[in-house]
Amino acid sequence: MRPILIVDDEAAIAELVRRTLAEAGYPCRAVTDGPEAADLLEAEKFDLLILDVMMPEVDGYELLRWARPTGVPVIFLTARGGTADKVRGLRLGADDYIVKPFDPPELVARVESVLRRAGRGALTLTAWDVAVDTGACTVTRGGAPVPLTPKEYDLLLLLLRNRGHVLYRTYLYETVWGEEEFGQSTRTLDTHIQRLRRKLGWEEKIRTIHRVGYCLAAE
Repeated sequence: MRPILIVDDEAAIAELVRRTLAEAGYPCRAVTDGPEAADLLEAEKFDLLILDVMMPEVDGYELLRWARPTGVPVIFLTARGGTADKVRGLRLGADDYIVKPFDPPELVARVESVLRRAGRGALTLTAWDVAVDTGACTVTRGGAPVPLTPKEYDLLLLLLRNRGHVLYRTYLYETVWGEEEFGQSTRTLDTHIQRLRRKLGWEEKIRTIHRVGYCLAAE
């Protein structure tokens, strides 16, 4: 797998993006100016380019034009959230457009989506005898396929990428279902977790944190 190149003239933002994607398993390079990014694009190959728009010397639009002949997919990550800005970026050839401030899980999901469409950057995440191929969206246990629903699959990815960390119920609701409340369906999350435990043999590995949420044990 080739690295993801992150270009943002705000060093703190570039580092936040790099750390977010690195924790999800993606190798990354982060730079803070356009000319250096242009040099890297000429000298190396990348699976994805994440660009800010507003940068001195060489802005994101110019870098997109520079990168287009290489065929590398591009995501704009910028504070410019106007409709005209989004339309311009997408018409110039960007594969996605994310407005700052961004939510880290959403960023990872958008990156996965663009990489999947481009046929690049597939990762295999493993825990005990379970393996998840994020490119093919398949799960195996001891080499045998495990059929999961889309929500079960999304929950599994969140648990794998946050091993040893407690995930709050509200966070899981918002990230997987896009809702803060389920009204009368508040047991939906618990039901999905129970199914994951049964299908993966993780009855003791996905821990319930009473009144808080869930945590996947570290190996």
